[in-house]
Amino acid sequence: MKKIYVIGLGPGSYENLTIRADKALHEVDVVIGYTVYVDIVKEYYPEKEFMTTSMKQEIERCKMAFEEADKGKKVAMVCSGDAGVYGMAGLMYQVGKDYPEINLEIIPGITAALGGGAVLGAPLTHDFAVISLSDLLTPWEKIEERLNDAAKGDFCICIYNPSSKKRHDYLKKACEIFLKYKDKETVCGYVQNIGRDGEQAEIVTLEELQNRQVDMFTTVFIGNRETTVIDGHMVTPRGYHL
Repeated sequence: MKKIYVIGLGPGSYENLTIRADKALHEVDVVIGYTVYVDIVKEYYPEKEFMTTSMKQEIERCKMAFEEADKGKKVAMVCSGDAGVYGMAGLMYQVGKDYPEINLEIIPGITAALGGGAVLGAPLTHDFAVISLSDLLTPWEKIEERLNDAAKGDFCICIYNPSSKKRHDYLKKACEIFLKYKDKETVCGYVQNIGRDGEQAEIVTLEELQNRQVDMFTTVFIGNRETTVIDGHMVTPRGYHL
């Protein structure tokens, strides 16, 4: 049966690629993805054919993958992080309804919440929510509702896509929502360029976070009432009594 591997590449370094993903990438004939993500793995698989599209061409990219697989080629659709977390897995299943003879195999990867969390320490040891601030596909009103609900429930919150040139104040707006429910001294952190050159991390208070300048390659972590700093690491206890 014809097959497409939908592969999460992890946060960006080859060392964080899973063995299963590496095996699949060695097996395929064609690697397809957003240009930035394909560039992450290109040097490790020089014998492969690479096909890319720019941002906002996700549907075209999926159709490209199915058309190549329909020709009999072994195909990999790659995404950063995990393909099922703000990735291409869901859209591939949607587009795949028109290609019932082609099977999909989803290969998980390390998403930014986990990669960034490991850099900071252990911020997600208890219940947490993951929310993207990108309003390209989700109205801000719905994002705002989810931010309120997560903060009200005292979840640890991991923020994807916190800022961009067009959305330079979205993290500040999110912090203003959090400050309605959380103390201004709540432990927070952020990591830029997780697993890539230029990786940087900082632990700050919620009050300090609202004025930090971040970008699309930054993942932000908001602690709950119990989150603390231990030896310079952001830690959310699970409830063990020591």
